[in-house]
Amino acid sequence: MRAAVQHETGRPELDVRDDVEAVGFGPGKVRLRMRATGLCHSDLSAMTGVLPQLVPFVPGHEGAGEVVAVGDGVTGLRPGDRVLVCWLPSCGGCPACKRGQTQLCLAGLMAAGAPNFRLGGSGADLFGFAGTGTFAEEAVVGAGCAVPIPDDLPYDIAALIGCGVTTGLGAALNTADVEAGSSVAVIGCGGVGICAVQGARAAGAAQIVAVDPVASRREAALRFGATEAVPPDALADARARVTGGEGFDYAFEVVGTSATARAAYDATRRGGTLCVVGAGAMDDLFQVNMFELFFDEKKILPSLYGGGDVRRSYERAISLWRAGRIELAGLITHRVPLSGVNDALEQMRTGEALRTCIEI
Repeated sequence: MRAAVQHETGRPELDVRDDVEAVGFGPGKVRLRMRATGLCHSDLSAMTGVLPQLVPFVPGHEGAGEVVAVGDGVTGLRPGDRVLVCWLPSCGGCPACKRGQTQLCLAGLMAAGAPNFRLGGSGADLFGFAGTGTFAEEAVVGAGCAVPIPDDLPYDIAALIGCGVTTGLGAALNTADVEAGSSVAVIGCGGVGICAVQGARAAGAAQIVAVDPVASRREAALRFGATEAVPPDALADARARVTGGEGFDYAFEVVGTSATARAAYDATRRGGTLCVVGAGAMDDLFQVNMFELFFDEKKILPSLYGGGDVRRSYERAISLWRAGRIELAGLITHRVPLSGVNDALEQMRTGEALRTCIEI
């Protein structure tokens, strides 16, 4: 089958091959035929080494498709079911799951240590990014990674709900719990940042300032609900105008660097909330001094995968989409076949795309 392979960390392009095999099918597993997958910035971060990932690997974790086969012991799924891919499934029995913090369950990530692809010819093992690997025609994943979707939900939109939509909406609605009438700044307006904008709008925020260096992304943020959009060097002016210099009630960092996290912290009012959504590197340290941490009483809230039960978050996203409260189709600005995955990577690097849908 066809799949895109990252042979070594730091390599800028993927190797699209026809001799990859999905392996590991058995009890508790399902085999999926992928139909659509989004390119998330986390895939690029895994390729560059910002996020740790065993190599060689098949990138992709934001996908949707249909069940081809189910292994022994799998219930609730059958061949032909339409599903989205959950890259962080919960086990239901660990302490985090029992506390209701299923997004902190490590069972799925622990499973990522086992290869689920094989390269033809050499027979070399390949890992799937985050235990999935959706840049492939087929993938074998744990049954918890396959979440049934309704028939009226297109595969391309379902794929986005599998990561970017859930992450952005959840940051606003779950983690930060944005209050109606509040002021919000969103730093970084790719697909996830745009969904944070939409989440803030759905929560009733009065002012939503989108911050991004790319003009086309600022224009998109306005279409999706931002009340104004500025480049990074105009954030201080926007803070002064919109909040009277006090600072925003909520600031969302959706880039994944200490510099943007610090900018978001500085843009937040005393007693306000900084929500860190971007996935950054382990050696990139975010610093605050002990006096400002104490005196300003700003809440620093990291948000992993939307900061809540992901299945409930999926259902909420679908309900909001059906009601017309959020716009998801418009997030997809580019479409390419799997053979064009390197074009998708370039569209992300340049900021040209909000989300590129890879049609498989």
